[in-house]
Amino acid sequence: MASYDEKISDGIQPAISRGDSNGSSDAFEKYVTEEKAYVLENDLQMRGSDLEEAMESAARMTPEEVQSAIEMMVEEHSNDPNFPSGIIEKARRYLFDPTLKEDPLEYTKVQEELKVEAAMITVNSAYPEVRAVVDNHDDPSMPASTFRSWVIGLAYVAAGAFINQFFSIRQPGISVSSNVAQLLAFPAGKLFEAVLPAWQFTTFGYTWSLNPGPFNLKEHMVITIMANVGFSAPYTNYVIFVQYVDLFFNQPWAANFGYQILVGLSTNFIGYGLAGLTRRFLVYPSQAIWPQNLATIALNRAFHSGRNETVNGWRVSRMRWFMYCFTAMFVYFWFPNYIFQALSYFNWITWISPNNVTLAAVTGGVTGLGLNPIPTFDWNILTVVGDPLINPFFTMFNLFLGALATFPIIIGLWYGNVWNTAYLPINSNGVFDNTGSRYNVSRAVNADTLFDEASYKAYSPAYLAAGNILLYGIFFAAYTATLSHAILYHRHEIAHGFRNLLGRRSLRHDNKDVHNRLMSVYKEVPEWWYFATLCIAVGIGAAGIGAFPTHTTPVVVLYGVFLAAIFCVPVGIIQSVTNVQVTLNVLAEFLGGLWFPGNATAMNYFKSYGYVTTAHTLAFAQDLKLSHYMHIAPRTTFVIQMVATVVSTFVCVAILNFQMNQIPDVCSPTQPDHFTCPGINTFFTASVLWGTLGPKRMFGSGQIYNGLLWCFLIGAVLPFPFYFLGKRYKIFQHFHLPVFFVGGLVWAPYNLTNIWSAMPVAFLFNVIIKRRYLAWWSKYNYITTTAFSCAIALSAIVMFFALQWPGVVISWSGNNRPFAGCDGLGCPLLEVPEQGYFGPGPGEF
Repeated sequence: MASYDEKISDGIQPAISRGDSNGSSDAFEKYVTEEKAYVLENDLQMRGSDLEEAMESAARMTPEEVQSAIEMMVEEHSNDPNFPSGIIEKARRYLFDPTLKEDPLEYTKVQEELKVEAAMITVNSAYPEVRAVVDNHDDPSMPASTFRSWVIGLAYVAAGAFINQFFSIRQPGISVSSNVAQLLAFPAGKLFEAVLPAWQFTTFGYTWSLNPGPFNLKEHMVITIMANVGFSAPYTNYVIFVQYVDLFFNQPWAANFGYQILVGLSTNFIGYGLAGLTRRFLVYPSQAIWPQNLATIALNRAFHSGRNETVNGWRVSRMRWFMYCFTAMFVYFWFPNYIFQALSYFNWITWISPNNVTLAAVTGGVTGLGLNPIPTFDWNILTVVGDPLINPFFTMFNLFLGALATFPIIIGLWYGNVWNTAYLPINSNGVFDNTGSRYNVSRAVNADTLFDEASYKAYSPAYLAAGNILLYGIFFAAYTATLSHAILYHRHEIAHGFRNLLGRRSLRHDNKDVHNRLMSVYKEVPEWWYFATLCIAVGIGAAGIGAFPTHTTPVVVLYGVFLAAIFCVPVGIIQSVTNVQVTLNVLAEFLGGLWFPGNATAMNYFKSYGYVTTAHTLAFAQDLKLSHYMHIAPRTTFVIQMVATVVSTFVCVAILNFQMNQIPDVCSPTQPDHFTCPGINTFFTASVLWGTLGPKRMFGSGQIYNGLLWCFLIGAVLPFPFYFLGKRYKIFQHFHLPVFFVGGLVWAPYNLTNIWSAMPVAFLFNVIIKRRYLAWWSKYNYITTTAFSCAIALSAIVMFFALQWPGVVISWSGNNRPFAGCDGLGCPLLEVPEQGYFGPGPGEF
């Protein structure tokens, strides 16, 4: 079978290039007939009618229109890593290669290929990944906001919020992801379809039915979006926990329900306000594909697709393939997760000599750096850094390069004992004192948990492991590199969005994108709705902080929102293209500690309104794009997101109060039901370290890690040479510096195990299969990874309640060996000197 490009080349006659539609009609008719059969046979997600429309549109284009379309293609997609690079190369050749016109036949062939591509972009998405799962047609009469979607959605939101909040403080914990709700929504929807009567009611002039007909894919996606926004507990619950519990800050007033609701709702709804105001940048541009959404849509399509075409000889339906993969992974996951944990941490090299410090540090998969050719057989471990079936291959490769490039730096820091790292484990995310023990923050604060200079001087500075030091340096570089990268690579899109915003142009004025055209039939959510949401959320957050004795200025809310406003567009653009997010947690801790020295609560709130608000903004924008792809009315999406968040917040805050007041000895290490609060303890340590001690004592002038501040400058400058190298050398065109830096963040506590093991899978699915068997890839790729994710989530829940909750433990070599020896313990390279400490002694720093 000829390739797609070959089919286009063979079917076009030179007469077409002259705009002679009469002379070319026979050629086009023949071409369309052949190409329709070819497309239908190979399921390239381009129905015959769509292809015919694209071909006919190409035939009507004048030479001037062709020239303009090709120029626009180059302008909009030259720096787009998801757009087919071969098309861009042909377009550049057509526009800038003077020798091409010397060969009229070749010139005509290239022109016609580009003409069809330009027309195809108008008829469907420019991206094969999107065409594979997203329909380029819509039925506006299909109901989405129905009685059953609301009942099922809100019931799942309440259940998921309850489970995730209640078990979040247990060790081991348990969580339920939104794909579990998506999986369970289908049988619930079909049950409602079968049992509910088709009674109709009229409420406020709106007629609705208990049972409007078959449970459809839009209702299903409404439930999924509710779960997406409702399954996460408010981040401020962490703040409240460390304020209230007597083991931490012991502030009984933090039990006030009004205070908890105000700050909880505020952080969530600020994210909604910013997400709505950034739709011009993160939702409506066709380049913002949000790869994670495609897996969600693929599962939705598997449940509701009525077609079962044969692709590359395979006729297994999407739903049946999902069940095959789900069942296999559900059964298999019991082995690496519970029965045979060596499959998860397959650190077989360290078994040769378990107590060899160097061997464990370099090759170990638990506390080492994970240099191991066969490191794991666990899909859950393999997808920690990124899902190799969802992420574009260029994303995975840049992540891997980042991890690989930073590996020798960690080795050099550790073996060179730079900043006393040799006295600590090589790859720990903990904070240590000068004896190599975990940093005891209680020895550096007074009874009111405020910083005590004398106690601090008598104790120790805070020290970081080699992997953690690198992590902070890479974080600093990644933040400034993200801003520089956005300016260099996306300045036109950002400027275009701001011009439209200031000019009050329609949000969906871009009619080149098929989904914008389809969504134009629905009423848009005005930007003032989102701006009002933002202002109200800021107000209630400031009220919550100012009306209660938090010892924090309400202006901290505005400071945090200002940080989020700076980063949400550049970080969001990068995530929408690469599926990688540059998180702001370290920057928020760093700036919060500088702006509010000695005040841990103020730092926590700055972190909540800066870092967490940005994360919420991007999550909500991703859901807006999901709704956009599914052609759900924007006002319906607005309402379901808001209501689901309110329900979730009230449920989580209610459970929070139960945990704090009704669970005996909550957060104590000896709590009999294992509600020991591991995440809360880590949050408290970070609060005191960054808020009470403050970053000045670690990164300030004359302090041990002051040199890492140069990474801010390095990150700001590095994108410029790579930008110009990419223009000159093809090898640099798919090098993405922010994603490269995120790859360097894999360390402490993760390692090469979590990225290297994903690379062969990514290459197999997103290079070999995608190129050679595009039809198979289009039909099964996203279904495969979604089935695995759902199976792992449900399998983990069953294991938790059936075995882990009762305390059933399987103790044998296959479960114990991976955690034995230095890889499990995290042995340092050097022993602490005989004096009992390293570095400056008490009173010497």
